[in-house]
Amino acid sequence: MLIRHCVEESNIDENLVIIDPTKVRHVIISSGRIESMSGLIDPASHLNLDYPDHNITTCVIAERFEINAKVKLGDNGLVFARLGRSSLRHYGKVDYTQRLFDMIEAVKKTKDSRNVNEKKRAL
Repeated sequence: MLIRHCVEESNIDENLVIIDPTKVRHVIISSGRIESMSGLIDPASHLNLDYPDHNITTCVIAERFEINAKVKLGDNGLVFARLGRSSLRHYGKVDYTQRLFDMIEAVKKTKDSRNVNEKKRAL
């Protein structure tokens, strides 16, 4: 499974530069289509000059943010848009470990909530 940064085609200019970098998502691509996707990226971890380890540099271009939407393919594979350097800002240090822990906990809560709802429907 390969997770990629992705931008909608309507959010790039004629030079394949991302117009609004806050409107980027993580996606999983299968057979040239979006298989799954996350919410919008967090600028503090993806557009932060103080946290360069996870900055966006390029994004796969998708027709739109929908499951099964096509991504752009060229002769050499995926087509990418790039992030303009002026899109990065200083947001301060990020505790990535804490953010990862918080994300895992949120996923667990969502999963637990789904399980409770499924049990209620079964009754």
